[in-house]
Amino acid sequence: MEFIQVDIIGLSTSPSSGGAYALVLGEVDGNRRLPIIIGAFEAQAIALELEKIQPPRPMTHDLIRDLFDSVNAEVSDVVIDELREGTFFAKIRFGFNGENAQLDARPSDAVAIAVRVGAPIFVSVEVLEEAGIPTEEEEELASVESPADDPEEEPKSQLEKMQEKLDRAIAEENYEAAASLRDEINKLKGRQN
Repeated sequence: MEFIQVDIIGLSTSPSSGGAYALVLGEVDGNRRLPIIIGAFEAQAIALELEKIQPPRPMTHDLIRDLFDSVNAEVSDVVIDELREGTFFAKIRFGFNGENAQLDARPSDAVAIAVRVGAPIFVSVEVLEEAGIPTEEEEELASVESPADDPEEEPKSQLEKMQEKLDRAIAEENYEAAASLRDEINKLKGRQN
């Protein structure tokens, strides 16, 4: 399986999200973004570490990091390697006693561990192709004409309209809406094939 390295671009939420956050990962050498919806606790765990805020008592992810340290296991990386029915799956890969091993994990937990130990984060090519959202340069976004600019323009299909909404959501960095639109577009494309 081939993997692409990603970095954490940010965490975002909206009042309508019901307490959920979007963890946004971005290709290191590319323009795709991967929004993953995570819970508030996991978002807090990632944000605290990114901001280098030390809670008064260890959080669960700190405990796991300390456990790896105490048994002399070294986390090599984390990988988001599968997307099944809208759910992302991840692995924490580590070395222990000269052997390589891995633990199944939720992507939010894997990323929270990765930021604590300084491990790189990778996403499988298949997952990024299926769920990644390409971003456009600001110049390209500025040059997109609105449908009102050309009165003779043909009516747009539902898929084209949804793609435009997706492009707007990405431009506005509304990754939660973008993830939802991406999923709807994929379902619509599946019905058309």
